[in-house]
Amino acid sequence: MNKLLLALAATTALAGAASAEGITEFNIGILGGENAQDRLTSNECFRAKVEEALGVPVKIFTPADYDGVIQGLLGGTLDYAGLGASAYAKIYLTDPEAVDVTLTTENVDGSTGYYSIGFARKDSGITDIATAKGKTFAFADPNSTSGYLVPAAEMTEAYGTLEDYFSEVKFSGGHEQTIVGVAKGDFASGVSWADGLGNWEDGFTNGAFRKAADAGLVDMNDIVEIWRSKPIPNGPFVVRRSLPQDVKDKVNDIVDNMWATDKECAYSVAAGEAKDFVPVTAAQYDGVVAARKLSETK
Repeated sequence: MNKLLLALAATTALAGAASAEGITEFNIGILGGENAQDRLTSNECFRAKVEEALGVPVKIFTPADYDGVIQGLLGGTLDYAGLGASAYAKIYLTDPEAVDVTLTTENVDGSTGYYSIGFARKDSGITDIATAKGKTFAFADPNSTSGYLVPAAEMTEAYGTLEDYFSEVKFSGGHEQTIVGVAKGDFASGVSWADGLGNWEDGFTNGAFRKAADAGLVDMNDIVEIWRSKPIPNGPFVVRRSLPQDVKDKVNDIVDNMWATDKECAYSVAAGEAKDFVPVTAAQYDGVVAARKLSETK
C-alpha cells in the first residue's frame, strides 16, 4: 500500500473511531488561578492523553475568569473541567443535569479537604484579621470557593460587612494574582488556597501557594498566614452528562489512574503533591450548594 493510501486509511480509521464514540472533538476547561500560558503548559500532558484515548482533537480552554468555564459547561462548548466546589454549585443550581461529578483529589494524608488561607506580607505588621482592618483585602473570583464564598461568609459572620471592615475589598482575578499582588504590596492581605499540609516555606504540599512557589512567583518566607477557614471539600472533576458513556469512561479512567501511570502529569493537574484522584459524589457538595444558594438570595 502506498503512502497516500496509508494516510487515507489512517484518516478513515480516526473518523470511524470518532463516529463510533459520537463526538468529533473534546474540550477541556481550566479555571483561572494562574496565567493562561501556565495553565496550558500544566495541563498539556493531560490533553495529550485524552486525545490519544479518544482519537479526536482535544483542546484546552483557559477563560479569563471562573464563569467562562462554568458557562462553557452549561452551554455545551466545554466537555470536562476540574472545578472548585462553589463553581460546581453554580452549575448545579443553574442546571442539575448539566454535568456528572466523577473524581476529586485525595491529599497525601488521605483527606479530601483543603483551606482558604488568609495571608499578608511579613513586613506589613499584619498578623491576623484584626490587624488587617482598615486596609485593602483581596479575594480571587466571585465563583471561587476558597477565594471568595467560604472566607467571605466566615469573615462576615465574625467581623460584619467586609466593605466596612476593610478599606477596600477587591477581586484580583485569580489565586495567582492574589498571591503575587499581596507579595508585591498591591493588596495588604488576601486569601488563597492550600491543603494545609507540609511546610509553609514550600507553599504547603498542594494548592495555589505551592504552584506559585514552584513557579518562582513568590518566596513564602516573605509572607505569613493570618487566618484559616474551616475545612472545605476538594472540588470535583466533572464531565458533561450528555456525552456518550464510553467517552466519559475513557476520560475518567485517565484521571483515575494518573498517579499510578504518570506522577509528573498528576502533580501538574493536582497543583502539587497528592495521594490519588478518588471517586466523589454530588451529595458530598450539598453543603456548598446550600451555602451558594443562600448567598445568591441575600
